[in-house]
Amino acid sequence: MSQENALKVRKLTFWEAALIIVGANIGSGILGLAYSSRLAGWPVLMIWLIIAGFFTTASMLYVAETTLRTKVPLQLPGLAERYVGKLGSWLIFISVAANSIGCMIAYTSGSGRILGELLNIPTPLGSLIFSIPAVLVVWFGLKATGVAEKIISTGMVVLVGVIIIASFVSTDAKICNVMYSNWTYAVPVFNVAIFCFIAQYAVPELARGLSHSPKKLPKAIIVGMAITLVLLALVPLAVLSLTGRDKVTEVATLAWGRALGQWAFFVANAFALCAMMTSYWAVGGSFLTNIVDKFKFKSESDIVTRLLCIAVVAVPPFILAYSGLVGFVDAIYLAGTFGGVIMSILPIMMLNSARKHGDIEPEWKNGFIAGRAVQWIMIILFCGAAVYAILSLLGFLPAGW
Repeated sequence: MSQENALKVRKLTFWEAALIIVGANIGSGILGLAYSSRLAGWPVLMIWLIIAGFFTTASMLYVAETTLRTKVPLQLPGLAERYVGKLGSWLIFISVAANSIGCMIAYTSGSGRILGELLNIPTPLGSLIFSIPAVLVVWFGLKATGVAEKIISTGMVVLVGVIIIASFVSTDAKICNVMYSNWTYAVPVFNVAIFCFIAQYAVPELARGLSHSPKKLPKAIIVGMAITLVLLALVPLAVLSLTGRDKVTEVATLAWGRALGQWAFFVANAFALCAMMTSYWAVGGSFLTNIVDKFKFKSESDIVTRLLCIAVVAVPPFILAYSGLVGFVDAIYLAGTFGGVIMSILPIMMLNSARKHGDIEPEWKNGFIAGRAVQWIMIILFCGAAVYAILSLLGFLPAGW
């Protein structure tokens, strides 16, 4: 993938790439997991995290092989148009846009609540304080995102490690707070789990950054997703063991910090802000380059183009976050549900087409994970979850929370 177009090639290291995956995944979703799974129970959540993690990783590896079979660096809409057609391109762009806007509504809303509590200021002002540095890194592009992700993600893992250990050794932690299961509320939890893992939109960015060493791409994806799984499992376990299901808040770190004391309140919410910031960088940067790719702008480096795209990325989520139309966990749930359907089906079609019509034979290929059985299970699982979501929104099936 040595050629360039409107999207420029800027090198990433292996760990910068892996931590972009972690940064993209560990954001608002991890903060809403404890709340969204409180009725179903942590064991149900853990089962869904493993299943969702496996299939979303498989989908990401399909995208990875597709990018490696393509000479020119393209984002998901460009890859979809190349291998599936214009309808597929529009569907995947709509999915990326819906997922990205859903993510950034949650980041904007969640950061406002946290900074409002920490600084005793109005939540919209807290969101604005959060959004300024978030947008600046997105403005400076892929390499700036990679370096910033490596620094902040490392700090984020240290912070969450401290607070998780403190939770497990606390005298208030009770195993009975987490070891219960109610499968009546199980399916919606899967949709939230999908959201926590959906980072397919970041794969073409990573392929661009690792074009000098393509064999590192699948390894970076797997390592990033494995770190994600561990963090997604431990955070709600620690939160629920302390607070129980009745006291957990939508943004879990608010209740988590209070349960451990003032020091933990600040540490937990510093982690939350880092998590949302790193995700904002990964999601916002990817959304920006998807817009450039889909609408065939001349160059992502053009100032007017970049200003226009930044406005599209940053302004609508801020407005929607304070419109009263979308709640924090609802934004996560809806983005995960409908993004998951398109992100499960189209990467399969793209991979199968790229294997027939790709430009080059790649240095790395998917093995058994790209088998027909895995692909069909993925489609049935993700589409079934979306059908449930629609029926629950219409009131025919129980909501998850």
